[in-house]
Amino acid sequence: MSEAALNPFQSITDHIRHRRSVKPADMDPGRPVGRGLLEALMENANQAPTHGMTEPWRFHVIQGAARADLATCMQAVYREIMPALEFREDKYRKITESTQLAPVIIAIVMARRGGAKIPELEEIEAVACAVQNLHLSASAAGLAGYWSTPALVYERQFADWLQLGPDDRCLGLFYLGWPKPGFVWPEGRRSPVQGKITWHGEATVE
Repeated sequence: MSEAALNPFQSITDHIRHRRSVKPADMDPGRPVGRGLLEALMENANQAPTHGMTEPWRFHVIQGAARADLATCMQAVYREIMPALEFREDKYRKITESTQLAPVIIAIVMARRGGAKIPELEEIEAVACAVQNLHLSASAAGLAGYWSTPALVYERQFADWLQLGPDDRCLGLFYLGWPKPGFVWPEGRRSPVQGKITWHGEATVE
């Protein structure tokens, strides 16, 4: 048995440091992700921390032919919100291409249920924690994942397509799929954490 299997801390550390954003272009569009695995991933996402137990995360799973409907909606919203002088034909086409490269696309939604008691920011933070759970779980299962936040998903037109409530918000699209054969998992690039820590009080040396 490996050291990671014997040491839960080492295991979770390995999974966290292995997780990377892998774009749809590096996913295998012909290899589906099973329903059981998808439900297990989202159940892990469902275990995220939540103030007041509002559980604001919602997942709209888009697969198969529904991806074309998503692309049509995204193109329509992009054309509507983009000033004529800033409209880019290449970006317009890329919207359609991205939706066909990943076998699964999950619209990440914050369902506002906390009322005035819980700030909206805290609900958004809770959804972000759920997405991290989802991404870590996907990576541990060998899947590629990519959280994309094009500006158009924040528009009311896109929320209406998802049939969201007036206070609900889409927080992006999570692309999910198996890596293409021969894909080389990217190395992590982060600056040292020591430069991001401010210590207050006396540190305990172990």
